Amino acid sequence: MNVTVENLGPCKKLLRVELDIAAVDAAFDSVTKEFQRHAQLPGFRPGKAPRDLVLKSFGSRIDDEVKKKLIPDSYQKALEQQKIRAAVYPDIEEIQFGRGQTLQFAATVETQPEFELPEYKGLPVKREAVVIGDADVDKALNVLREQRTDYKDVARPVAAGDIAVVNYTGTCDGKPITETAPTARGLTEQKAFWIRCETGQFIPGFTEQLHGMNAGEKRTVNVDFPQDFVAAQLVGKKGIYEVELVQVKERLLPELNDEFAKGFGAESLEKLRAGIKADLEADRNTKASRAVRDQIIQSLLGKVSFDLPESIVLQETRSVVYNIVQENQQRGIPKEAIEQQKDAIFANANASAKDRVKAMFLLNRIAEKEGVKVEQQEILERVQAMAQQYQMPIQKLIKQLEERNGFGEIHEQILVGKVLDFLQLQASVEEVPASTPAAA
Repeated sequence: MNVTVENLGPCKKLLRVELDIAAVDAAFDSVTKEFQRHAQLPGFRPGKAPRDLVLKSFGSRIDDEVKKKLIPDSYQKALEQQKIRAAVYPDIEEIQFGRGQTLQFAATVETQPEFELPEYKGLPVKREAVVIGDADVDKALNVLREQRTDYKDVARPVAAGDIAVVNYTGTCDGKPITETAPTARGLTEQKAFWIRCETGQFIPGFTEQLHGMNAGEKRTVNVDFPQDFVAAQLVGKKGIYEVELVQVKERLLPELNDEFAKGFGAESLEKLRAGIKADLEADRNTKASRAVRDQIIQSLLGKVSFDLPESIVLQETRSVVYNIVQENQQRGIPKEAIEQQKDAIFANANASAKDRVKAMFLLNRIAEKEGVKVEQQEILERVQAMAQQYQMPIQKLIKQLEERNGFGEIHEQILVGKVLDFLQLQASVEEVPASTPAAA
């Protein structure tokens, strides 16, 4: 087999491969015999049809099978011969193929980057201390109380903390808000709409102007749409709302006692507090560990520079863009606003994608050097956990994973996790005070 290599630029090579006639004809003979053994043709018992008839009946299929056998195998041997590390399967151009001919093809190969691993043991990192106090537990308990809130109709003016049930219509520049922001129908008109009368709820400055209203009363409410408002077309503009108060509802929070605790599966309030504290500690430890890993990755990224395969960066960029768009849509940002920001979104996504791809190559190379591997059992356990999480029959999940190369993704996730575990154990860790209180 003859192989020539041409450099096309960073992380890209052109391989020209030529396989001799003897190897090609041997493959044709082997595949033809296999077809003969299984061929079922009229007038002949299975496996007894003449070779010429088999070739006539199955010629194109035999050609395809020989290609499937020879090209991937020759390509792989060419990589090994030239000591090339391919990043993805290449684009292959068939130049010459046929019985009695040499096989010739060209493969445009995106290669893994060449670089020297930086020092990756003993990286300095800071880990925030995990301290959960009574105030953190109280905050979490209040969240649970909010989940069990009851509401009582009251015949008095609206006060802070109440629920105001209102009808409203909104205008901007003297026109219905939908003329300025077409997707903001809910901001233009609502009937029997529940608003919690606390600062920061709904549109900034809206709820404070409802205080003191009685059921049946009408009032004009003026607002300034802030710079970070969800409807981009309204940012910096003024809104005028005609509001009618339908009902005032007082929020009734349950008492914190053993009965309350039993509603969450705890024997007593004391046991519930202990469980909440343990959950907060686990969550805080997870976040602290994640922050350490992020520091490790950033440290590695800053220690070495190398070119990246374009197709992998582009694929990762598209994935990041998709996630950003999905997140913005879930936040209620209109498609028009997202479209206006598409260049900035792509630029940010591309920068993020480059860091991700670079980190992937670094961590995989460390895995090679340290002999970190993923066992089949680890993949199976991850798939079983996913099936349980998604409440899906495991065979159905396996089929879906096979269709989209999901097993490769799972292998990569487990490998990266194991390498980061290793680097975290090897890191030089300095414990520092928590920068923010533990979140509920």
